[in-house]
Amino acid sequence: MLRSLSLKRAFRTHLRTVIHYPQPPPPPPLPFSPFRTLSTASPSSSSSESEIRKYLGYTALLLFCGAATYYSFPFPQNAKHKKAQIFRYAPLPEDLHTVSNWSGTHEVQTRHFHQPESLQELEELVKESNEKRAKVRPVGSGLSPNGIGLARGGMVNLSLMDKVLEVDKEKKTVRVQAGIRVQQLVDEIKEYGLTLQNFASIREQQIGGILQVGAHGTGAKLPPIDEQVISMKLVTPAKGTIELSKEKHPELFYLARCGLGGLGVVAEVTIQCVERQELVEHTAVSNIKDLKKNHKKMLSDNKHVKYLYIPYTDTVVVVTCNPVSKLRGPPKFKPKYTKDEAMQHVRELHKESLKKYRAREITTKSPDNEPDINEFSFTELRDKLLALDPLNKDHVMKVNQAEAEFWRKSEGYRVGWSDEILGFDCGGQQWVSETCFPAGTLSKPSMDLEYIEELKQLIEKEEIPAPAPIEQRWTARSQSTMSPASSSSEDDIFSWVGIIMYLPTMDARQRKEITDEFFHYRHLTQALFWDKYSAYEHWAKIEVPKDKEELEALQARLKMRFPVEAYNKARKELDPNRILSNNMLEKLFPLSDNV
Repeated sequence: MLRSLSLKRAFRTHLRTVIHYPQPPPPPPLPFSPFRTLSTASPSSSSSESEIRKYLGYTALLLFCGAATYYSFPFPQNAKHKKAQIFRYAPLPEDLHTVSNWSGTHEVQTRHFHQPESLQELEELVKESNEKRAKVRPVGSGLSPNGIGLARGGMVNLSLMDKVLEVDKEKKTVRVQAGIRVQQLVDEIKEYGLTLQNFASIREQQIGGILQVGAHGTGAKLPPIDEQVISMKLVTPAKGTIELSKEKHPELFYLARCGLGGLGVVAEVTIQCVERQELVEHTAVSNIKDLKKNHKKMLSDNKHVKYLYIPYTDTVVVVTCNPVSKLRGPPKFKPKYTKDEAMQHVRELHKESLKKYRAREITTKSPDNEPDINEFSFTELRDKLLALDPLNKDHVMKVNQAEAEFWRKSEGYRVGWSDEILGFDCGGQQWVSETCFPAGTLSKPSMDLEYIEELKQLIEKEEIPAPAPIEQRWTARSQSTMSPASSSSEDDIFSWVGIIMYLPTMDARQRKEITDEFFHYRHLTQALFWDKYSAYEHWAKIEVPKDKEELEALQARLKMRFPVEAYNKARKELDPNRILSNNMLEKLFPLSDNV
């Protein structure tokens, strides 16, 4: 079974069978009939009969088409009547699989999904694929919201290359195979007293994937994760395996650290680690007015900080994390509310909403076929609430208000190791757009809170059914030239803002409606804010426009921010047959000699 990827048989209820009927041979000439020759009908009468037969034929054809459509149309599972099984859908070939990203928003069908177990196997695969001009697009854990690693022609996944190869406790470095997952890496270097400098929200990413898309954690003094990499091995189609570092091929090193999988398959990575330490997480509720007074101090004084904004409320959840004081120790704090008390308002809203939307009595005890709502976490219950009416602004507002109340009753402290504390429950399947823009320096932060104020005003003006949270984080700059936070100035800091819409249902029509609304939401933010704030989307969340003019505008915009010419030049040299590329890369970074 493929590890860390949602790999499933491509049995799809939305596939439609197209049946082609062979054309019948023309009828033979009618034999001579005495009845025809002796007929007394006039020419005009014969013409009338011909017309009648023609329209009767059309009627019969129309009835047949209607019946065929009715009996073959894929009704939803909750339809009140069953469809007759006249036509059956043929299964896909045994060797054809569907690979999707975690949110189920992007997927491809492929016959070629490679999982080498060693560097030698990977090198042989890339070399052979290059000779055959066969695709081997690098794909990680499939967690990118935009499916940046997917390619129909073929993929290579390094989940079986997941070993820690070397640990230097004195230098605090670790060399690993790029298929190792973040959580696995952290668990294996605990015994050496080491950990990673920073973490993204989740831990299931492969190191190679999290590096190539320029993922980040939070902390205005801490750079994105690619900046922690001090050397790497890149398996390229044209030049074999190349070792890159600040000393060896530095220009290519800084380009390939955030190379989007287009320059080579990252096989090994050496990471600069830090000492493992306990952190104190402090969660508090504030508002933008108060944040403005303390924002500079908040960014400077805290190792990790993020703001979670709740649309249609003035609530801002402020989460800070700092090392436990060696002198004072962890804070002594007794929470005002229990977990059940914090969840009370959300649970009550869930019961009320079920009465409204399902028109039936809800008792405190759920029916046997439904789990007890007390067993759900907050994010699970939020998904269930939103699923009832995800695009109803008034309903979403009530859910957001319940979330604000949940956070108000969840204020307090939590102590734990950094890999335990810095994670964040992002909720269920979702659409996300996250932008990165310059936010001044630590001594003089600028424009980052204004971005949020304008965004919240837009949501209320356009009555967008925007769920919570709008997440805002900060990082220091990166020296990787393709990073959205790249900068030549050491003092620069960058703000990352993510907007979201959840996909809390598997109903295809409802998911389509949510998708359309999300892209309308995203388009409004793009039109009003991206140029104004010099904001660029996270590489794992950028979406390729379908409109030709919009695509050309995006290509031109990317050239203004990133070294696209240098990137494409390296692609031509290292991957001349484009076996590592996919549709997204070809659209974002077109080459004149497309293969």
